[in-house]
Amino acid sequence: MYSTASTGTRSSSPNGVDGATARPSRSPLRPPTAGAGRPAPRGAELRDPRGRTTLVTRPVADQAGRLGRPAAGRAPEAFVDRVDPAALQTPAVRAVLANVARICPAFLPRQVLREGSRHILIAGTIGRAPVVAKCLAPGALRGERAEQLVERFHHEVAVYRAFVRHRPPVRLPRLVAADHDRCVLVLERVPGRPAARERHPVNAPTPGEVRAVLGAVRTLNLWRPPTDVFGKPMDYQTEIARYHSLGLLTDRDAGDLRGLLHGLSAVPWQLNHGDALLGNILLAPSGPVLLDWEQAGWYLPGYDLSVLWSVLSGDTAARRQISQLAQSGGTLARDAFLVNLVLVLMRELRLHDVPGAGEEQRIMIRRLYDDSALARRAVRAAVGTR
Repeated sequence: MYSTASTGTRSSSPNGVDGATARPSRSPLRPPTAGAGRPAPRGAELRDPRGRTTLVTRPVADQAGRLGRPAAGRAPEAFVDRVDPAALQTPAVRAVLANVARICPAFLPRQVLREGSRHILIAGTIGRAPVVAKCLAPGALRGERAEQLVERFHHEVAVYRAFVRHRPPVRLPRLVAADHDRCVLVLERVPGRPAARERHPVNAPTPGEVRAVLGAVRTLNLWRPPTDVFGKPMDYQTEIARYHSLGLLTDRDAGDLRGLLHGLSAVPWQLNHGDALLGNILLAPSGPVLLDWEQAGWYLPGYDLSVLWSVLSGDTAARRQISQLAQSGGTLARDAFLVNLVLVLMRELRLHDVPGAGEEQRIMIRRLYDDSALARRAVRAAVGTR
């Protein structure tokens, strides 16, 4: 959320997933130990002077000290934001700042972290506490996807409010305030750095960072929240039909995926982040922090793992760990992972295989096609063992 994930490239060859015709050198590794993150604090509903209901969390001391203040004995991780008056005066930024001021009159903007076509992120402070305001860009409300973007933003607001009531076992920014109607979120600004700044990173995280990320994702997937906020964002049959109509899946591919889905009809779905790209995972001193919850919901087991597998193309060890995790739940969990993986790779191809791609992007596209062929072979092998 704090940084924009862009397209990265890597020319290394793809790695195997369970059920595929793997190369001899690809031996499985032990799955990482899932570690629970720090729970989010409880909050309360308050009303601002204008009568608007606002969820505000109490700043609770933890290993990083009070919100916005480093603990004694640890090197400070202060945010050094260069104030950019020009960026803060653009019409779109001024419009969203007016909406932020309605629910947080004490918000002092410092820097525009991102001004994109969909979202605007503004770093600032409330008192001494560093926060980030995430707002839907005014231009997005006039686009053809406005309804979908508003719906996703409303869902993210609902998720953060649900996490105030039901603390998740993973770390995420604390909710400070939210305006559902104007699509504004004000969140704690967590010190740290994104696990990657590109969608398909050239430089993968270290093995220790990968283990921590997989542990946090796995912990979330195994959690059963006592709330009805989460729905099922993906219609698997519809997605298979769509990619089949686009020519990305052959008749046999679509039939194999539908065959696996039929066998997964009784498998319990898991809570997944839904967009577990490395750019949406912050590496903080207290452990991984998950950002951007717009697509969180119930998926077939292994959806987040398939997203991470698809972007960690050059990290053989990480892909082996992910494949091992996917197999740890048995044959049905493996089949669910393979269905998710094929659909995630089809999405990546649809996003990146566009006219006018540069050389680096064409290398990445070729790698995605190789990965897709590998995943389809794994699906065929899985169908043959049923």
